[in-house]
Amino acid sequence: MPVKTLVSTRIGGVSREPFDSLNLGDHVGDDINDILQNRAIFTKTFPAEPIWLKQTHSTIVSTPQNRQSNPGVPIYADALVSNIPGEVLVIMTADCLPVLFTNSSGTVIGAAHAGWRGLCAGVLENTVAELLNIADDKNPTDLMAWLGPAIGPDAFEVGEDVVTAFADSGFNIPEHAFKPIPNLPGKFLADIYLLARARLEVCGVKAIFGGEYCTVRDREQFFSYRRDGETGRFASAIWISK
Repeated sequence: MPVKTLVSTRIGGVSREPFDSLNLGDHVGDDINDILQNRAIFTKTFPAEPIWLKQTHSTIVSTPQNRQSNPGVPIYADALVSNIPGEVLVIMTADCLPVLFTNSSGTVIGAAHAGWRGLCAGVLENTVAELLNIADDKNPTDLMAWLGPAIGPDAFEVGEDVVTAFADSGFNIPEHAFKPIPNLPGKFLADIYLLARARLEVCGVKAIFGGEYCTVRDREQFFSYRRDGETGRFASAIWISK
């Protein structure tokens, strides 16, 4: 089945500074009327209103069964999966890594919000598990993943606590995932794309694409919390066409 995706930028909306202009986040202090107008602009070609999550840097994955059992209830999760045509999955970010999934036949889709905390704790592994749970083909090599715009490896400065968290998670840290910053003891540049690829590969996902953007460096296209502090959110969406 045909699978469609859409990633917004910060361009083309109505919000004013510092949320200019296509801010889709309703939790950042922007005017609610501007946010609603922006969401209408973003979703005008969608087959249905997207499923907007309340993201909390968790590893919780929303499934079709969860949503059908609790209609109308706010969804506190950081990933979601679907096998329902026309259901639009959305992740909002402004430096964290959005990951979109599908399979070779286009019968299942997923979207995950992978900041370093969620990535370290296993949000991608949980998403893959839930995708396989609703897929006919239970082989993870049938899945593919796309790594959307996130903070790049030359901009993501972290402390020893982040390196230790990944080491303590039982995950073999790839070489070059954390590069010491000269003259800044205890500080490293982290490659969230490399870390995500490695964890997906351990899950058995081999077809991994994307990973070429940097939200911090690309001021014109993307919101960046690390760069600006008070700022908007852009979104990555995926759905199965009816």
